[in-house]
Amino acid sequence: MRPGFAHFLLRLYPRAWRERYGEEFEVLLLAGRGSIRGDLGAAGNVVWSAFRERVSPTPVVARELVTAAGPGSVLALTKMPSAFLPLAMSMTALAVLGGHLILFGIAREADEGATAHIWQILMAGQIPILAVFATKWLRRAPKLAVKVLVLQVGAALASMAPVFLLNL
Repeated sequence: MRPGFAHFLLRLYPRAWRERYGEEFEVLLLAGRGSIRGDLGAAGNVVWSAFRERVSPTPVVARELVTAAGPGSVLALTKMPSAFLPLAMSMTALAVLGGHLILFGIAREADEGATAHIWQILMAGQIPILAVFATKWLRRAPKLAVKVLVLQVGAALASMAPVFLLNL
């Protein structure tokens, strides 16, 4: 494999993973010189593994990511997709609801409109992601995970509040 291509593939992995395993992995990629077909197969495996590492980091790397920003760093943990997505979904649902209220006011519709359906999908869609986050991080970093869960629940409640308070 060419050195530039091997370096490009290595950059697909998260920074903490590269810092821990990068040099060895790049040497391994460079040593695996073979046919074009072998290089393409290896590249496909590396891309898939990099994607999996970004979605679900290995426990050692995950622990390093959480502790790298300092003890008790909620910010480091919220950078994980399973922590960030529910927050983003709740804030998006709140923004959709706010946009609807600004454009159309509080008037009730005879049938639920697109805004209600989008809000429902965003709120219900984050439940499985929250479950993944809880099962994964409550074992690894319980104190930080509880803080992030409180943040996620607070964002969900902030999105639900207008619906209940304005009886939408």
